[in-house]
Amino acid sequence: MGEKDQKKPAAKAQGSTFLRDFAMGGTIGAVSKTIMSPVERVKILMQTMDSNPKVISGEIKPYSGIGDCFRRVSSEQGVKAFWRGNLVNCLRYAPQQGSALAFNDFFKSVFPKKDKDTEFMMYLFNNLMAGGLGGATAMVVCYPLDFARTRLASDLQAGKGQFNGIMDCLSKTVKQQGLTGLYRGTAVSIAGAFVYRAGQLGLYGTIMGMNPYKGDKGIVGLASAIVIATAARTAVLPFNYPFDTVRRRLMLESEKPQAERIYKSGIHCAGQVLKKEGFAGLYKGVFPEIFRGFGGVMVVVVYDRIKNLMDMK
Repeated sequence: MGEKDQKKPAAKAQGSTFLRDFAMGGTIGAVSKTIMSPVERVKILMQTMDSNPKVISGEIKPYSGIGDCFRRVSSEQGVKAFWRGNLVNCLRYAPQQGSALAFNDFFKSVFPKKDKDTEFMMYLFNNLMAGGLGGATAMVVCYPLDFARTRLASDLQAGKGQFNGIMDCLSKTVKQQGLTGLYRGTAVSIAGAFVYRAGQLGLYGTIMGMNPYKGDKGIVGLASAIVIATAARTAVLPFNYPFDTVRRRLMLESEKPQAERIYKSGIHCAGQVLKKEGFAGLYKGVFPEIFRGFGGVMVVVVYDRIKNLMDMK
């Protein structure tokens, strides 16, 4: 049998593994997003309100805090509004989370294996790069849906809302701004995704590699995985969150003509937020994000534990 014939089964097996990991991570992610949707909606509203045209014009009063945001959304838009944009969020997050986890495992298999005891720095570097590249690749694939999620979730209009669903949001944006309108904030989003996934998946993979209970299929293995995933996400949050704030504010302005936009670029947006709102402006909505982030922690943990239980490592 020739070398090419030997490579075919290996390539087929790798493709099947990628699709399996993609489907598993996507399903877990969609369930997590639906549960955490009210918290994420409040986080996005807090994050983007100072750039919202209706707040800037004085038509709508800005939220004074997290509690005020929850109360007003419920009274002004109805309880169902907490799940506004959740369908597109699941359609976005399922493939994005699934592909991020699958690409992370794929890039891990591409990088040369390093021993954690004798070559720790290279072991850590490979894990960080695999997580970062996995996240950045997933962001590129799923960006238009992420854009639609932000536009739907940041809508302050009571009742039906500005857009009549996912396709209406995407089609109106393309009609007004062209196809490039769907990709406003792409560069800062990819950079943020790289930082976030490098920390979330890279640090998690590195610490789990040294965890003496990583092979445990009981409560001890589960508890240790939750602690490690929470620590990894907490460590990366201060570095990643400003990227998230900037990209969502850029997305919010996509329907405006270029001359009317407040922000010219990601760097300009960050500078303007710092100038007008101070350093805290980049971290608006961070407290609900801390709580919401537990859903992301559980996605990584459940994905990892299922693979461990089924000996799919």
